[in-house]
Amino acid sequence: MRVVEVKRETKETKIAISLNPDGTGKISVDSGVPFLDHMLAAMARHGGFDLTCTAKGDLHVDCHHTVEDIGIVLGDTIKQVIGDGAGIRRFSHAIIPMDESLAQVALDCGGRGYLVWHGSFGNKVVGTIPTDIFEHFFYSLCTRAGITAHITFSGKNDHHQCEAAFKAFGIALGEALSLTGDKKTIRSTKGKF
Repeated sequence: MRVVEVKRETKETKIAISLNPDGTGKISVDSGVPFLDHMLAAMARHGGFDLTCTAKGDLHVDCHHTVEDIGIVLGDTIKQVIGDGAGIRRFSHAIIPMDESLAQVALDCGGRGYLVWHGSFGNKVVGTIPTDIFEHFFYSLCTRAGITAHITFSGKNDHHQCEAAFKAFGIALGEALSLTGDKKTIRSTKGKF
C-alpha cells in the first residue's frame, strides 16, 4: 500500500496529512475550518482514497494560512505518492455536475506544477472562507505536487460550484494516481518525469 504521511510546522500552522491512494474513502479531517473540512472530505470520498488531515492554525488572524498550508502539505504528500511516476496512470479528467453547477478538471501528474483556473464566485465568502483562497489552495497543492491542473467551474450557488470542483479534482486525482498494472513503466516520452 502507498500510504504517505507528511507533517509541517511553522509559526502559523501545524499540519499532519496522511494519504492512501489505494484506500476506500476513509476520511478524518479536522482543520478548524468547517467548510474546508467538508470540501476535503468530498474530494477524498469521491476520489476513493483515504485521507487524514489535522491542522492547527492562527485562525484568530483568519483562515488564509491554514487553508494555504493544507494545500502545501497535501501537495507534498501527493508528490511522495507519485514518486518517480512509475506505474501510475498519470493523466485523468472529470466532469461533475452539482445541481445548477458544473466543474471540469483535467490533471497531469507528470512533475510540472501548474494551475489554470476558470470560474468565479458570486460572493466574497463561502462558509467562513474568502472565495479567493480556493484558487490559491489549488495553486499551492499543484505546484508542490508537480501536477498540472485545469479547473473550470460555473453555476449560481457558490457552495455547489466549490463542491463540484473539489469532487471533480478528487475523482481525477484518484484516477491519475491509480496503478496501471505495469509498475516499471513511466508514462513519459522522456523516460522520466
